[in-house]
Amino acid sequence: MTTVTGPNPRRRTLLTGAFALGAATVLPVGLADRARAADGVPAIAYCAAWGARPASGPLTVLPTPPVKIIVHHTATPNVTDYSQEQAFRLARSMQNWAMDDRGWSDTGQHFTISRGAHVTEGRHSSLAELQRGTRTVESAHCTGQNTSAIGIENEGTYTSVDPRGTQYAALVDLCAHICRQYGLRAYQIYGHRDFNATECPGDRLYALLPQLRRDVAAQIGGDPAAPVWPLLRAGDTGDRVRALQHLLAGRGAVLTADGSFGPATEKAVRDFQGVTRATADGLAGNQIWHQLAAPVRRDASGEAVRAVQVLLGARGVPVTVDGVFGAGTQAAVTTVQTGAGLPADGLVDARTFGRLLG
Repeated sequence: MTTVTGPNPRRRTLLTGAFALGAATVLPVGLADRARAADGVPAIAYCAAWGARPASGPLTVLPTPPVKIIVHHTATPNVTDYSQEQAFRLARSMQNWAMDDRGWSDTGQHFTISRGAHVTEGRHSSLAELQRGTRTVESAHCTGQNTSAIGIENEGTYTSVDPRGTQYAALVDLCAHICRQYGLRAYQIYGHRDFNATECPGDRLYALLPQLRRDVAAQIGGDPAAPVWPLLRAGDTGDRVRALQHLLAGRGAVLTADGSFGPATEKAVRDFQGVTRATADGLAGNQIWHQLAAPVRRDASGEAVRAVQVLLGARGVPVTVDGVFGAGTQAAVTTVQTGAGLPADGLVDARTFGRLLG
């Protein structure tokens, strides 16, 4: 992990104030803020263009790329000033709020799209790392996901109205560009409420996410269908519960993977919900699975691998539950992926986890 001059990212709580989070990066001076390159790369105004303050502490650049995109709204007024100047004012206001009100060392999200469809960099170094396509900047836009997800803020409040058409089109283009740069798929686009107990990105923008995935897939290819998760609760039994218990144990819960959703498992779920600021209901639903289902790949080891192995056995592809992701486990994963019509890459990402869980 590398540190550069920039923020000391603190975890975001919930989107309850006037702003979501912001981020900042250095784009080559001279790139026209509204121009589009010949290859369709969206124009992004770098931090210096909108007058960003220096971050107040070191910014962590992670050596790995992100594995998802999370969409937010800023929960600010739906202004009718669509100018670039307004986009820059918004960027400055969000950074001031993050640093002065929240005590963060910089804006929390990586990029922001204004009502006028102007895209600005948020957290410093976000754009430089996007251009490289191999690393990401640790952020502060979504509790539990700040080391694995790119955060995009959309100016406005979308609880009862849709974003403007041009703003939505800019979101499609930015998501497609991020996917190309980092090798992401369209189904790896989520909303903030998929992970934390928040209204963000608003009912109307959240309802647009399936269309957003389809529109991004139209540009980059691939199946845009998002993961589907089971709902588990106290009293449930079986291999899905056992897999849940292994995943929770991998996150620090003291728990026996016995396949019975009893009081100890419910407590572990509630504790994890508290840590990740998910809805505190004791149920293992979308937010829990979204938070727990980090990618698992060849040569990994531990409780998450045991969860995968338990689920493979439940799907009729038995492997030894030893917590080691070796050749046998990889072959079993690709067998299930092929049968489910998924890319047979041996990587257990969120959608493969969802299929394994049935």
